[in-house]
Amino acid sequence: MLKALVILILLGGYGWGVVKFWKGFESTNFQPSFTNRLTLSLLWPALFVVNKSYRKNFQKALRGR
Repeated sequence: MLKALVILILLGGYGWGVVKFWKGFESTNFQPSFTNRLTLSLLWPALFVVNKSYRKNFQKALRGR
């Protein structure tokens, strides 16, 4: 039961990050293409951890328009 709840919370957080980054993508310095938007949105957790430039752009995206 607890394991399922943790997985659900993690998936919800992942989904939240994908949606927020997708919506705020125009605020970033990334090349505006569908492929970039999709790739960078789906890989956000790994990129956020390992790439300082991505972290800054992710925060710009969260602030949005």
